[in-house]
Amino acid sequence: LGEEAYRFADLLMVGGQRYWQVLPLNPVSPAFGYSPYASPSAFAGNPLLINLDDLKRSKWFDLKIESQEEYDADFVDYDTIMHIKTELLLIAADCFFKNASEEEAKRFKTFCSREASWLDDYALFAACADHFGTNCWQAWEPAIAFRKKDALTKCNTAFCQRINFHKFTQYLFFTQWTLLKTYCNARSIRIIGDLPIYVPFDGADVWAHSDIFQLDPETRTLISVAGVPPDYFSSTGQLWGNPLYRWKNEEKKLHEGTYEWWVRRIRHLLKLVDVIRLDHFRGFEAYWAVPAGEATAIKGKWHKGPGRELFRRLRYDLGDIPFIAEDLGYITPPVTKLRRQLGLPGMKVLQFAFDRNNKNPYLPHTYTDRNCVVYTGTHDNNTTNGWFYGPEIDNETRRYVMEYIGTECFSDFHWHLIRLAYRSIADLVILPAQDVLGYGAEFRMNTPGTTSGNWKWKLKRGALTEELMLRLRHMAQLYDRIPSA
Repeated sequence: LGEEAYRFADLLMVGGQRYWQVLPLNPVSPAFGYSPYASPSAFAGNPLLINLDDLKRSKWFDLKIESQEEYDADFVDYDTIMHIKTELLLIAADCFFKNASEEEAKRFKTFCSREASWLDDYALFAACADHFGTNCWQAWEPAIAFRKKDALTKCNTAFCQRINFHKFTQYLFFTQWTLLKTYCNARSIRIIGDLPIYVPFDGADVWAHSDIFQLDPETRTLISVAGVPPDYFSSTGQLWGNPLYRWKNEEKKLHEGTYEWWVRRIRHLLKLVDVIRLDHFRGFEAYWAVPAGEATAIKGKWHKGPGRELFRRLRYDLGDIPFIAEDLGYITPPVTKLRRQLGLPGMKVLQFAFDRNNKNPYLPHTYTDRNCVVYTGTHDNNTTNGWFYGPEIDNETRRYVMEYIGTECFSDFHWHLIRLAYRSIADLVILPAQDVLGYGAEFRMNTPGTTSGNWKWKLKRGALTEELMLRLRHMAQLYDRIPSA
């Protein structure tokens, strides 16, 4: 969240870009392969994103630290960086609580008070996880795992220093993120955030709000888990393993506890981003429930989700929320109907378009509604060049793609797909940074259905140049994608 993030925002302006889409901003854990979609908190920010250089300018900070340039590489070594950064943040917290001015201490106290509805539970959870050496709260002492009042009181006292540390890192993250967002918004750049539909079992949200999830009330063990049936990405489906929500109460109406948690979650995220991408939108219409203990997702069943009632109430309580519906995968007519009833833009992914069916809904000539967002690919796809030049498609498909696009040029394919996206009727186009840079498959962000080697790529200092961004700007001007004001 330091100098390079601001430099990136400046480059977006150079390129005529007006939206910056980010992955979920929540903490990551080695237990889940550092995936931002399996965070121990749906509310907390990722401490690894805190800019340490910024702390040097704080009067309370009296530690000399190495420049972050030494860690600037194409891929993140999470294990090493987490160790180094945690140690430095522990020292920073000690400096803060010893040396902070009265004004700074007051700002910290105000932050803790304002965010107490989630921060108290998260900081206590994180401190307990540190003490027991695991996020798996069912492995903790039973009284703490089951949140017995006396046990929590003792933990708050015994782990007070560690609790304050975790609150401090959240204070730093939200302070730095707010400054960056303000900088972007002042330059007419809106941030698209990501809201994963599910949270992991081994996290603060399930530990603190077990009543809103489909758990056995006595043992708090999983009954069914989330996933998706066989699809484009996997022949056995995807077994995510997340706990499912109690969407309905005994009267078959929206479960109030679940609804209130979602209101708090969305209201919180709207303070951090301008637009929210609703991950796995189809799960709100119907969700795939797999019996706990299954090895694959094949034996799951569809269950009705909260549907229109959830969004009707959200709109009543929070106003018109700027959502983008991630409507990829197995999409049925009821899912499309729900999205259209809500007036939400869906997603079009060009890499899904070329199955040699000229009625494929991802082919730009089939678009009938401007209210959509076109992607060359997403974080779950290969890079565009990795897809086109690699083994995912055969030569006949490659020839079909080139004929559809109208080119005989085999090189720089990423620019051909970017142009195809830009000249579509879609109101918005989002390009993965890897596609702007023309990177190959080795720079892919995530491969669904795998648990290692993902989420490690990052934008290296200086990789994006003004020359590249001016090329994007020219294309945006050519296809009338530069806002007039």
